[in-house]
Amino acid sequence: MTPPDLIATTDAAPPEAASDERDPAASPPPDVTPEVPLLTEPADGTPPVVMNPDALGQTTAALAAGTGPVAVDAERAHGFRYSQRAYLIQLRRAGSGTHLVDPIAFGTPADLSSLGAPIADAEWVIHAASQDLACLYEVGLVPRTLFDTELAARLLGYPRVALGTMIEEFFGVRLLKEHSASDWSSRPLPPEWLTYAALDVELLVELRDKLAAELVETGKDEWARQEFAALVAGAGVPPEPRTDPWRRTSGIHRVRSRRGLGCVAELWYARDAIAQSTDRAPGKVLPDLAISELAAAKVPDRTALRQIAAFSRRQAKRYETTWLNALDTVAALPESSLPPLHVPHDGPPQARLWPSRDPEAAARLTAVREALSAVAAELDLPVENLLTPEHVRRLAWRPPAPVTAETVDAALAASGARRWQRELTVPLITPLLAASPQPDQARDATSS
Repeated sequence: MTPPDLIATTDAAPPEAASDERDPAASPPPDVTPEVPLLTEPADGTPPVVMNPDALGQTTAALAAGTGPVAVDAERAHGFRYSQRAYLIQLRRAGSGTHLVDPIAFGTPADLSSLGAPIADAEWVIHAASQDLACLYEVGLVPRTLFDTELAARLLGYPRVALGTMIEEFFGVRLLKEHSASDWSSRPLPPEWLTYAALDVELLVELRDKLAAELVETGKDEWARQEFAALVAGAGVPPEPRTDPWRRTSGIHRVRSRRGLGCVAELWYARDAIAQSTDRAPGKVLPDLAISELAAAKVPDRTALRQIAAFSRRQAKRYETTWLNALDTVAALPESSLPPLHVPHDGPPQARLWPSRDPEAAARLTAVREALSAVAAELDLPVENLLTPEHVRRLAWRPPAPVTAETVDAALAASGARRWQRELTVPLITPLLAASPQPDQARDATSS
């Protein structure tokens, strides 16, 4: 495909600026890197936004008449809204062109399943699919097969896998990403944002074709198929809810008492309820650090609250009564009802604590990590894509009993490891998990 309209980011020097001793047509000096052209407009121009049933029907018909894979992207308002819903959906298919669909115009939540019906059997091409599948699923857009260009690039060992980087790598043009963190819930969407959104899918199918060819050439295409199938299978599965999510509040390390932790929890849940009801990002209602600072105060009360600048900002001040009620609730709790300073963890502890708690487990972890790193380097693959680090830690901390290839394989399968990962790693790590560390190994692990 011929790249769309290009524009250089720097103007050419006027003829009179060139040196008399240098041929103006000559190549630049070796230490000067030519500016990469900037992709500024889609080949067919920026399409109008689909915002009514008639336009949606036309888009659906156009996609049905197209051929080949469908490039799909979604823009959310992360950092601005509580929900992770899609505020713009981009689709592009050969013979169909690019389409920008505003799901907000079709209800809350929107039902765009009719749009997905004619492309259900096509391969959907998405960059970083794990970020967009949930919001696409929410509006009824669910792929049966997909190709994740970011994940493919990781499997191929590319060190930088952002979409802009990959487009520049393969097509020699740049995508501006200045609107990636914009508030896409804003209406109306500015024309330059729409152009940006259309360009995100402009070369996505072409990128897919180049990466797919490399996957075949390197023998990694089956790995990719299994990874993509796992993404499709998990598209509508909600994440496991966190236990005590408030414990991840920034600055909580400054809170040293159980009553202080109770304040963090109560303020966190109060803020979350406000954020959810107003569809605002929690940090836009009240920053984490304000919660931690108030909870860490010697006496967390009205006086302490009003000394913290964040509570005086307009959005937070509107809910001052809510914050004070939360503090009063915690103040009235008996000691037995306050959260513990530390909670038991259902998984292994942090790896840095292993040498003192279980030197043999620390030695196992070191041996398994070194073996996996060596294989990953041979395969030109990030080690975390060879086997998820959490799977490795759980296995090394408490291996299955007895340790056999079958039990290790079953443990990894239960954790979600794909077949290709297990085929490569089970024969490698099983003997390392089964081996009893020698005294010098355990001593080395303890001193590390």
